[in-house]
Amino acid sequence: MGEVMLKGFICERCKHKWFPRNDKIPLVCPKCKSPYWNKQRKSRR
Repeated sequence: MGEVMLKGFICERCKHKWFPRNDKIPLVCPKCKSPYWNKQRKSRR
């Protein structure tokens, strides 16, 4: 049997994982709706 590799995304805010329907980079996380899904949260001092 062969292996299939799927490209997916992980939200840096809520850690939700999903597979896109098309090749475009998503604007928001489908679970938490954050537009900053691909940026790490800045730590507090």
